[in-house]
Amino acid sequence: IYAKLTPWQISQVSRHPQRPYTLDYIAHLFTDFEELHGDRVYADDAAIVGGLARFNGQSVMVIGHQKGRDTKERQYRNFGMPRPEGYRKAMRLMRLAEKFGIPIMTFIDTPGAYPGVGAEERGQSEAIGRNLYVMAELRVPIICTIIGEGGSGGALAVAVGDALLMLQYATYSVISPEGCASILWKSASKAEEAADTLAITATRLKTLGLVDKIVSEPLGGAHRDYEATMASVKKAL
Repeated sequence: IYAKLTPWQISQVSRHPQRPYTLDYIAHLFTDFEELHGDRVYADDAAIVGGLARFNGQSVMVIGHQKGRDTKERQYRNFGMPRPEGYRKAMRLMRLAEKFGIPIMTFIDTPGAYPGVGAEERGQSEAIGRNLYVMAELRVPIICTIIGEGGSGGALAVAVGDALLMLQYATYSVISPEGCASILWKSASKAEEAADTLAITATRLKTLGLVDKIVSEPLGGAHRDYEATMASVKKAL
């Protein structure tokens, strides 16, 4: 079945609630993780996690989206949709990494940046744009890995780097299939058709030259075998 998944089906796999999230990758792939909080401007944002860690003995800065498993944690993490303070926290940590001269590793998994009124008033678009600018000029290595949903500018804001990796059943798109269908056809029922058109899958994006490497997943997806998934990602990194 998984050998012939449609783009729409892959989008469903990328959203699977048991799929490994950033903190799972940190727990399996990194040691000595020390989480850092706050943007030093407004607040901390639990939808973005980050901090200092070691990868194979090398000091790194690791940053990523975090969705949450149960209802309470999902609310706390805002379903993995960062507010401006989340992106500003990520920018602060990336500048810190450059100051220390250590590589940056990011993990992308978000339906998109939070579109709430408060987020817009605090400069959501400015925060995303600033991150793109800063990541493009940083002089330390940056490796970005799309582990689930790569939704719009919310994903792009931590996905500018020297290498972009993407898990086999992850997605990366300017808009969700449902959102695209609602705009173009005025009906979310056309989401499957939109998914085919948007080029959201790893294989299609690799063909277009937008992704540097596809990381294979175990049969049935990353949520079926955490250990095999972690081994694949570690080897790719």
